[in-house]
Amino acid sequence: MTLVLASASPRRSQLLAQAGFRFTVHPAHIPEDPYPNEDPVAYVTRLALQKAQAVFAEISTKTNAPTQWVLGADTTVTLDNHILGKPENPADAARMLRLLSGRVHQVLTGVALVTPHITRTAHEITAVHFLPLSEEDIAAYIATGEPMDKAGAYAIQGRAARWIPRIQGCYFNVVGPPVSLVSAMLQSIGLNSALAHP
Repeated sequence: MTLVLASASPRRSQLLAQAGFRFTVHPAHIPEDPYPNEDPVAYVTRLALQKAQAVFAEISTKTNAPTQWVLGADTTVTLDNHILGKPENPADAARMLRLLSGRVHQVLTGVALVTPHITRTAHEITAVHFLPLSEEDIAAYIATGEPMDKAGAYAIQGRAARWIPRIQGCYFNVVGPPVSLVSAMLQSIGLNSALAHP
């Protein structure tokens, strides 16, 4: 059996490998725009499932392929129930950081597991507290380039750590996949021990 991660995110791969899981990487390529008025939890769960289903369908068409289970994940930042995805440009990153400044926001990750016989979805929510940011803070951070490929325009494991005094919930959920949730999902269908390094 093989676990396939339907993501090109190096942070997701790193955290799963760090937790001892054996897997291969097969990125999914699907549209990631939210539907009009889509709830943030529904949004990340839908994308996680669509990614896993797309990759499962693709690899299942290959002849003589070993039995495979596909893990999909999607993460977004929300503030006042509004989705803050990856910034389109530096001005958009600055807009997001101004919104997060001095406030508490939520990081949501949807997780989906697709196997030949079972499909499971779940999600994790972490509250993140941000200190107030000056315009100089924002400009200097954007100049590093770090915010540009991150939901909400920041990386808790990077330079933005200095502005986050505390969180409520799973830290790994903010960095990449919520590892304990993924482990519990795999264990619930008897895959956890088979897919982990001894």
